[in-house]
Amino acid sequence: DILVDGKLCDCDIVVNCKVGDPIPLEVKLTNWSKHSVGPFALTVTPYQDYQNGVHNYELQDAITFVGSNTFYIDSVKPTKDSVYFGALLFLYTGDFYLNIKFHEDNCSKELPLSWFCLPSVHIRAMEPVV
Repeated sequence: DILVDGKLCDCDIVVNCKVGDPIPLEVKLTNWSKHSVGPFALTVTPYQDYQNGVHNYELQDAITFVGSNTFYIDSVKPTKDSVYFGALLFLYTGDFYLNIKFHEDNCSKELPLSWFCLPSVHIRAMEPVV
């Protein structure tokens, strides 16, 4: 599961946030396999989708992470959850998306396929209401 600002993200959900306010990001992974998985890393990369097949990942002046955009995970035991917290800070208005990628250690067990089907995260950064 992915939560942005406490709201569960699903394919049809747009999370609204205010420019200049840190927005909590929570990624919860559940290991339904019979084996522990790990170590691995999870990286969250924001991008803009121009709806013409072009994605802009050069957003270092528009979005920053409070902390790191990469979570290092030692292992997740069978039938257990592992939750990772971070925060995003949007500096400009716009529609943004989050790309979540896993980086597996060569000697680790295979990651559950469901982790590669995480929902698309769509965030709309708006001007704060005065």
